[in-house]
Amino acid sequence: MSEKSIKIKNAKTHNLKGIDVEIPHNKFVVVSGVSGSGKSSLAFDTLYAEGQRRYVESLSAYVRQFLGRMNKPEVDYITGLPPSIAIEQKVISNNPRSTVGTTTEIYEYLKLLFARVGKTISPISNSEVKRDNINDITLFIEQLPKDTEVYLMSPIILPNGREMNDHLQILSQQGFNRIFANNKAIRISDYIDNKMSYKTVLLLIDRVKNDGTTETKNRIADSLQVALYEGNNRCEIAYFIDNKILRKKFSKAFEKDGITFSPPTPEMFSFNNPMGACTKCEGFGKTIDIAEDLVVPDKSLSIYEDAIVCWKSDASKDWKNALIYSAEKFKFPIHKPYCKLTDKQISLLWHGNEYFGGIYQYFDFVKSQQYKIQYRVLLSRYRGVTVCPECNGTRLKKEANYVKLTFLQK
Repeated sequence: MSEKSIKIKNAKTHNLKGIDVEIPHNKFVVVSGVSGSGKSSLAFDTLYAEGQRRYVESLSAYVRQFLGRMNKPEVDYITGLPPSIAIEQKVISNNPRSTVGTTTEIYEYLKLLFARVGKTISPISNSEVKRDNINDITLFIEQLPKDTEVYLMSPIILPNGREMNDHLQILSQQGFNRIFANNKAIRISDYIDNKMSYKTVLLLIDRVKNDGTTETKNRIADSLQVALYEGNNRCEIAYFIDNKILRKKFSKAFEKDGITFSPPTPEMFSFNNPMGACTKCEGFGKTIDIAEDLVVPDKSLSIYEDAIVCWKSDASKDWKNALIYSAEKFKFPIHKPYCKLTDKQISLLWHGNEYFGGIYQYFDFVKSQQYKIQYRVLLSRYRGVTVCPECNGTRLKKEANYVKLTFLQK
């Protein structure tokens, strides 16, 4: 939209007396005045009504017949009006689960946005997680150089208690003749008779050459359907290019990098729903746990200056010394004030590493000694209402953080 402001000419709705208003875009604008001065008439009955009417007019005639006719507000013209949203006034209940988003119901639209448009991104490879269907695999094979030899295979899934040779015998009776091991096709009968043994054995479903004919495409699609069925929604292809064998795995399951993800649904982004709420804080964002402000009351001190007060006593100073003596190995700044540490350094301090036990590990030790009165007193001294350490106050399970609006990152 090229206009830089909303221009209203001669507004006469209700008690407005033919006023002209110009409202700039991208600004937070407040309409104020005494009771009866026309604030709601300008904001709701003029601006919002016109924006809603224009939106309805953009819909098809079939949809408009269900919405009814919307009257044009009493105004000569309004220019520069973008799509408008009105948030009505309502009584806010004192509910610890309520937020601005849930009270205004904007959160409902955000849940739908992430569930429908969001893409699940693997935290391991930072690549999109998606299901592979037969069309995707067929398209990949078609894009290989013409006359490429392709092996279509599926992993062999052994039922509980069944040996490999016994299972191969059953597969042979079902009509399968070969397996794929050590980068070559081997007859099932030869594998059993010669008592072969390989770490990875795949069931060879079909061997084809990518000649681009319709008959071959149909054959590939049929064989892939069998491969996905036998491999429990997983299959693998091997192909030869320049006398080198290349392999690629496909899966109809929603997984990536060895992790099975949950497909995005609106419930996944709802902290009022067990499917989306953090299991530790149950969707409240806060929990009764070890409070950072109690463990580190003076954040201007460094670790060397006893910023971590629970490590000051003679009984616990070994935890502090373990960090100080090993800090050079992972370049931890023990003389820098706690408030100037990076988020990564603070996380390392609380979780520890292979060289020292972090704060959480120290309190795990304290909890294990709660049968002693002095440890129960010590633990109560540092307990308080704090941000949930598992969801970091987001109230949602970690699976929700894997869903990204990728178009916003471009």
